[in-house]
Amino acid sequence: MKKEILYGLHPVYEALAAARRIVFEVFIEKGKVSKRLDKISAIAESRNLPLTRIDAAQFNSMLGGQVHQGVAARVSPYPLAEMPDILKAGQRSGSSCTLLLLDNIQDPHNLGALIRTAVCAGIDGVVIPKDRSVPPAPTVSKISAGALEHVKLAAVNNMVRTLQMLKDNGLWIFGLDQTAPQPIYASDFTGPLGLVVGGEHRGIRPLVKRNCDFLISIPQMGSISSLNASVAGAIALYEVFRQRQYRNPK
Repeated sequence: MKKEILYGLHPVYEALAAARRIVFEVFIEKGKVSKRLDKISAIAESRNLPLTRIDAAQFNSMLGGQVHQGVAARVSPYPLAEMPDILKAGQRSGSSCTLLLLDNIQDPHNLGALIRTAVCAGIDGVVIPKDRSVPPAPTVSKISAGALEHVKLAAVNNMVRTLQMLKDNGLWIFGLDQTAPQPIYASDFTGPLGLVVGGEHRGIRPLVKRNCDFLISIPQMGSISSLNASVAGAIALYEVFRQRQYRNPK
């Protein structure tokens, strides 16, 4: 089995809490003391996981200078979900299924930030293409503050076919496009939907865009031409959240 190294307090703790990966060994820096490190140590010991104390030089050798906060873990690769499982989870969630589809996101910082927001906004699953996306690597888990360890994420061969499948299952597909005349605040997000967010430079690919039911934009002022992908996605996700939770306050 392939193995990878998770690093940082949140990714290691959340990987242990989520229990979706096999954890082979936990590493803690010698002399490093904190309540969060104590929690990680306690969980590792309660599960009889190998717990090794190593010095800062060994950490740097293992991680190439990444900011590790004194903890790392050797784990199995990220457990990708299958689309049918994501759909079933969304249908069981008790509210309208909501998926985030990321087309051509190449920056791990954007992927990590979008996954963190998706988890906070209650999204049922995240979908990325296998060949046109940064993978869910340890860096992404670190940037997401460990949210990656809890989200259902699928990597699909063909995004267009996936959109068609979702539409066949009753989801409306909204594509975020800065040139679209329809603003997100004039859109109805109360039904089952998939929100497509495009890459950092070119946005949603043309064929994917043509297969969206609606193209929507975020109103802007000022001289900057567009928002960062993770910021734009966060604004749209929280408009979905607002409409679901607060459109008709009691």
